[in-house]
Amino acid sequence: MSPPTADTAQPSTPESVREPVRTIEGLVVSDKMQKTIVVDIERVECHPKYKKYIRRHTRLKAHDEEGKAKEGDRVRIAQTRPISKTKNWRLVEVISRSGA
Repeated sequence: MSPPTADTAQPSTPESVREPVRTIEGLVVSDKMQKTIVVDIERVECHPKYKKYIRRHTRLKAHDEEGKAKEGDRVRIAQTRPISKTKNWRLVEVISRSGA
């Protein structure tokens, strides 16, 4: 069997066909680390048995290269490749600044 030629090789995926990047909004709860912020994501889920709504929280670490986000800011983060052991998100934009 001969090696694959250019005609039979898989074409590279163009940017327009790629899966959209997952983005979420949250509140910055810590900016004490260098180039890293901790973002609290709040979601509301319905209890399967009692049908009451429950607030659930998830804390994610996001990469903030310029240190733009401060504690209390509302931010949008996007999922990305692993940057460190616990950092898989990056800061996209600061939506609103904290009141303090």
